[in-house]
Amino acid sequence: MSTYYLAVDIGASSGRHMIGSLKDGKIHLEEIYRFPNGMRSVDGFLCWDVEALFYEIKEGLKRCKEIGKIPSFMGIDTWAVDYVLLDGYDRILGKTYGYRDGRTNGMDEKVYEEISLKDLYARTGIQKQIFNTIYQLMAVKQKEPELLAKAKSMLLIPDYFHFLLTGVKRTEYTNATTTQLVSPVSKDWDYELIDMLGYPRKIFGEISKPGTLVGNFSKEIQEEVGFDCQVILPATHDTGSAVVAIPTTEEDALYISSGTWSLMGTELSEADCSSESRMKNLTNEGGYEYRFRYLKNIMGLWMIQSIRKEFAEEYSYGYICEQAQKQNIPSIVDCNDDVFLAPPSMTEAVKDYCEKTGQQVPQNEWEIAAVIYNSLGRCYGDTIGQIEQMTGKQYERIYVVGGGSNAEYLNQVTAKYTGRTVYAGPGEATAIGNLLVQMIYNHKFGNIKEARACVKKSFEITKYEK
Repeated sequence: MSTYYLAVDIGASSGRHMIGSLKDGKIHLEEIYRFPNGMRSVDGFLCWDVEALFYEIKEGLKRCKEIGKIPSFMGIDTWAVDYVLLDGYDRILGKTYGYRDGRTNGMDEKVYEEISLKDLYARTGIQKQIFNTIYQLMAVKQKEPELLAKAKSMLLIPDYFHFLLTGVKRTEYTNATTTQLVSPVSKDWDYELIDMLGYPRKIFGEISKPGTLVGNFSKEIQEEVGFDCQVILPATHDTGSAVVAIPTTEEDALYISSGTWSLMGTELSEADCSSESRMKNLTNEGGYEYRFRYLKNIMGLWMIQSIRKEFAEEYSYGYICEQAQKQNIPSIVDCNDDVFLAPPSMTEAVKDYCEKTGQQVPQNEWEIAAVIYNSLGRCYGDTIGQIEQMTGKQYERIYVVGGGSNAEYLNQVTAKYTGRTVYAGPGEATAIGNLLVQMIYNHKFGNIKEARACVKKSFEITKYEK
């Protein structure tokens, strides 16, 4: 009998249940359930429907039972920074805001009234993103202070779902670091910073490492889904899980976790919280085994996903890549410009940027796609130079993992603009990394190096020459 492991991987646009097992020294993956996700407008605010998401999590578990592949272990990963506030009865207080909601506008200045951006980076090593939890909580403090007064605990989204399954509250480390409220030295909440900002200490629970047992399903969940299971903390930040699954045993590997966001970076044993690192907008997110994911957040395929929704017809991403490759337009946009974060029309945002910067304005959807793909490639090229400058290391290869690893044209322009060989795959890196942590917990691998060697052996990796 195979031992089955389950990764519930929930992204900004969809979620899926991926069953994993080990056979003949290789990892076998099977998607058994998929469901839609997305921020919804509630009273004019962009919010997540966590109740609907938890319903889908349970439906996927029931599917495991139906097909006779009952997992012994499972874990959930999602996007970062978003959270729920719970009262004394563990009921959600207020709305479950999504990170693209505009209520954080101006909250950075409120934070800087208590601590400067320079000092904040020196303490946490996390790059400024207006949607980081630190600014979201400031929005609550400024606009809904009664919620903070009533709150007994705060759980990041995947931690909340683990709690609903087990009745046990755990705060996972990799995701906690994205709040911009964790010390890279102590690997714990920076309570002095929390006090400085006037956030209640009591809502910040003990931080646990990936690979920690949360608990078994509660009696209610067991009865509803038809089985019991051990819930293990993966790296609950989806990028944290994706980086676990890089298909190399090199210690100094450069990666791009390519999806809605492009996260480009390497792993460090100690965080770089210097002013120079801050000026380059590099971040030190927590990783598995307390490795630091030293990386830059780049807007990523969100831009392609957005223009795809505006097309007159629905095309596959592969077809969009093919058509973009045929275009000859030299225009480049700054993918990290805030105008691309949540524009009413991504198509118009790209056209406007090109016009305002005196470049050739794309005339159709394929030219717009070409501009975006080439702009991402250029941004990767600029970023690799900054990372090499900061680490003092040279990187010959780039490992592209996640859904974007299937974008052939993007991989080609990545090789072109970076001057590096690109190794693309696996596409399901986030789910695989989630599963690997469970397998390490169950002693199927001795360490992350063994696990990554197995990924390299188990999945097809495509090479793109510079």
